[in-house]
Amino acid sequence: MRDLLKKNFVKSNRKRVTLQGSLGILFILALLLAACGAGESTSGSSSSVPTSAHAPAQQSGSSSSQGSSSSSSKGSSSSASYGPQYLIKSLQVNMQVKDTRQVASNLQSWISTTDSRSSSAGIDYEQTGDNLYTVSMTFSVESTEYTQIEEYLAGYAEQHGGKLLSLHESVQDVTNDYVDTQSQLTNLRGEQERLLVLLSNSTALGDIITVEDKLTNVEGQIQDIEAHLNALKSQTTFYTVTINLQPMAPAATPPPTQQAPWNIGQVFHDSWSAVLSFGQVLTTFFIWLLSISIYLVPAALIAWFIWRRTHPRRVVASPRDPSQLGL
Repeated sequence: MRDLLKKNFVKSNRKRVTLQGSLGILFILALLLAACGAGESTSGSSSSVPTSAHAPAQQSGSSSSQGSSSSSSKGSSSSASYGPQYLIKSLQVNMQVKDTRQVASNLQSWISTTDSRSSSAGIDYEQTGDNLYTVSMTFSVESTEYTQIEEYLAGYAEQHGGKLLSLHESVQDVTNDYVDTQSQLTNLRGEQERLLVLLSNSTALGDIITVEDKLTNVEGQIQDIEAHLNALKSQTTFYTVTINLQPMAPAATPPPTQQAPWNIGQVFHDSWSAVLSFGQVLTTFFIWLLSISIYLVPAALIAWFIWRRTHPRRVVASPRDPSQLGL
């Protein structure tokens, strides 16, 4: 009987050990599967981060410059190779047109229609002549519509019989400043939350005063950084466009010629002036002739002497008297 009980106890122990080993193996497999699933989810989330980071890139790209110049100045800070790029752009266009007031009205209407979120920062009219005005306009346009507006303004003058004098674009990259400001704001808000928790758990008066002072300082820094971040958001979301319109100079018309009435005094004056002019010409000629006579007279004498030597004078016999000939 004792041997039978001993055998049953050994068999039950073996089953228990086998069951525990199976459960241990299943537990290890479950841990491996969980680890693989976590690795896949981590790799999937890490691969999707660059895509989502590039998606909200605010600023559109290329800019054109014509005529003058079109040059652009960029900030010294360069953005990282990932994430959105934050740019501040400003455009200044100078052109000559026939009717500056009409062109100003047309451009204002076109910009407000193209960009419904655009706003005008002011329009100045300055009279430069009879019905001629110099017009200066400044607009704040959305960054997504900036490229289209720039291309339209670059070709407007040529398409409407005017002349593009200059087009200048200024570009400043503030990506590093933007990212640093966001990071500072996040850190300060975290510190603000810790101070609030510490303040709620403080009971001593001295601790409460110390924590409140630190909290006031942190909240002041948060306000300053939020103001700076809001300014950056506004400058990178809306760009400044300035348009200067100058009137084209009208073609000069010659004044009508009026025939003066006949005047005997004027005729005498004109004739006497002609006589004096002719006399001056003759006097000038004789003065020149007299001046060069010191060369002409000796040359003429030499030429005459040579001619006499080469052509001796012939003696012509006079005809005899007919009475002497016995006729």
